[in-house]
Amino acid sequence: MRKTLLIVILSFLGLHVYGQKAPVLDGKSKLEGYTQHEKMRAASPYDTLHWQFIGPANISGRCTDVEAVGPKGQNYTIWVASASGGIWKSINEGVTFKPVFDNYGTSSIGDIAIAPSNTDVVWAGTGEANIFRSSNAGCGVWKTTDGGESWTHMGLENTYTISRIIIHPRDPDIVYVASAGHEWTKNRERGLYKTTDGGETWDHIKYIDDETGIIDLVMHPEDPETLYATSWQRTRLKWNDPRTYENHENNHVWKTTDGGKNWERINNGLPETRFRGRMGIDISRSDPDVMYLLIDNYDLAYKAKKGELDNYGRQKKDVIKGAAIFKTENGGESWFRTSGLTEETKKFMENHSATYGWVFGQIRVDPNDPNTIYSLGIWLNQSFDGGGEFSAIRSIHADHHGMWIDPDNSNYILSAHDGGISVSYDQGKNWRSLIKELPLAQFYNVEYDNASPFRVYGSIQDHHSFYSEVDMSRGRDRVRPTEWEYTLGAEGSSHIVDKRDNNTILASLFYGKLAKATVDGYPDDMRYVLPGRYPEEKDFRGQWMAPTIFSPQNPDIVYHGVQYVMRSSDLGETWRVISPDLTFNDPDKIGDISYQTITSIDVSPFRSELIYAGTDDGRIWRTKNGGETWNDIREKPMPERWVSRIVASTYDMGTLYVTQTGRRDDDAQVYIWRSEDYGDNWQDISSNIPVGPINVIREDPVNKKILYAGTDVGVYVSLNRGESWQVLGDLPCTYVHDLKIHPRDNMIIIATHGRGMFVLDADRVNKTGGNDQRGIWED
Repeated sequence: MRKTLLIVILSFLGLHVYGQKAPVLDGKSKLEGYTQHEKMRAASPYDTLHWQFIGPANISGRCTDVEAVGPKGQNYTIWVASASGGIWKSINEGVTFKPVFDNYGTSSIGDIAIAPSNTDVVWAGTGEANIFRSSNAGCGVWKTTDGGESWTHMGLENTYTISRIIIHPRDPDIVYVASAGHEWTKNRERGLYKTTDGGETWDHIKYIDDETGIIDLVMHPEDPETLYATSWQRTRLKWNDPRTYENHENNHVWKTTDGGKNWERINNGLPETRFRGRMGIDISRSDPDVMYLLIDNYDLAYKAKKGELDNYGRQKKDVIKGAAIFKTENGGESWFRTSGLTEETKKFMENHSATYGWVFGQIRVDPNDPNTIYSLGIWLNQSFDGGGEFSAIRSIHADHHGMWIDPDNSNYILSAHDGGISVSYDQGKNWRSLIKELPLAQFYNVEYDNASPFRVYGSIQDHHSFYSEVDMSRGRDRVRPTEWEYTLGAEGSSHIVDKRDNNTILASLFYGKLAKATVDGYPDDMRYVLPGRYPEEKDFRGQWMAPTIFSPQNPDIVYHGVQYVMRSSDLGETWRVISPDLTFNDPDKIGDISYQTITSIDVSPFRSELIYAGTDDGRIWRTKNGGETWNDIREKPMPERWVSRIVASTYDMGTLYVTQTGRRDDDAQVYIWRSEDYGDNWQDISSNIPVGPINVIREDPVNKKILYAGTDVGVYVSLNRGESWQVLGDLPCTYVHDLKIHPRDNMIIIATHGRGMFVLDADRVNKTGGNDQRGIWED
């Protein structure tokens, strides 16, 4: 007991346990780190440096919820919750939006709710509950009482994901908050919470176990003591999508008639528990005895044929029945299936959510017609007969996660999806999408070329890969956003552009594939370049974004990472494997999702045979002879965490930097390391950065003392090689997934996952740091 208590205390303090740096696993510590980040941002000598948004002006990003104040014609306020870009508000029905949640330490929003009795009172639950590949944990709930001018944290910081918030129709102090729980680890702080004093105290009114949370919740429109909830038992593994297993027993529909004091299961007529996955629920306002469920049904539909591929080019798994609509007409006493009753509609529902029904799970009932419903899947689907037949609305972006229908006018609809927000004034016949108004693009990476002006490249979640010029003709501090064009790649890619012609481009595609084209000739000249595999060889196992780099000595030489390091000496035309499997290669950790893969590679600019590689299962390797032999150089206090970046120094041959991210362990610790002897020994240089994860580190190309770090809350700069750090510039709280400095133009470029791409004049970093009188060079 004493040993366990000591570990918890050391962990809270961020100290090393048994020789390793302790993880940060509790919400209180995360929240304190976020708070400290905001204090550092406000006090930074760089707070006046302006990050310039460069686009894309023609692409938005994933939104998780949308709410509005009705009725239309009297109110024009719309609230938008984004997956990783904070909260946005419009007071003119979407003509313009402004961000209202920029500096509260997290920008991942799971749900928002407007108090019906006082529309200035809005609650926000942080942490996206869809647990998509790029979802991020939050740290509790916030409340505003002045329409978003200010926010107060109201607790529940250990929930990490918030799936639904419901506010009492007459008393804004009575609030219900549903949490599906941590994405990657088990925890007690999941289920359903209730406050009767505006969030000062909370009662945990529905708890099942540490693997089961509440994923959806509705309130009876005439009796606020009656609520219905759906529970979801799930834990995500690094190598498997969330799924329902044979031993899962806790996926249920629940009902309370006394405000949550007592609950009963109402599952009569539903599939067996072991087949029930995520379930969305909604209630008819015009006939409250009528409710609908959207169930991710895991009962087997048919076995996949050998060679049949899924959406990502992998062998397709056996196909489950997938999305299914169930209806009750007696307040949940019994349910019956309305969808998939014919061969045509059965096929429609199997394709409703593709292979990832656990991402969706939302359903809406028209507030004025109990037979008109909308199911939210890859497409927004509309039915006028209670789910018997659906038509897919394909005129707006795909992947739908939230929806609002005006209770006073069913023609007025707002839909939240991976492309932002869309609005219809004729019940879904026609739509207007709010793209420029909501700059929420979720970038994964950034690359640049040496054209004049230089161009930047990146991949965007659920869109594709794009590029655009960075026009500095108006001045280095007057760069404007542009509309971006398609280029080689996918929605998650690494890009490299040959700086000799600024035209030849290679890009990793889904799960380790690699393609080659020209910027001018794409897509006509695109072709895949990796060699095939013999039957006796293992397939290449690549990460969602497999690393691809040029040799710093010779741009004809390209390195690519799967479970092996691969090398091409002719710009990708032919390849050879130059390493063994560098992962742990644990057969028990091979599943639906590529895992045990290489995530970062770098080559020393001093010696071409000095190569480093890091993996998603925490291994770090070095070869000094071009791949003939490899040494594992990860040592304590470095944990087994996903290696987000390896950088070989351009100033000293023996120096390298490594960052690790604990995101897939629900760990917010700061992992930044430096070695000055080729990885034989390591120094922790996280210093005063208060919270992670850390996604990228870079050296300044001009000043060897300057380092930059991209984190889940912004950008940090150090002028003393990591002895101390400062928040860099006026960037809102955002996930900085990649950072590079253009060596010719000395502009810092960042790819954010939720706010698009930005640039900042690196010349001003040196100038500001040099003029600072507050001891920036001191810890």
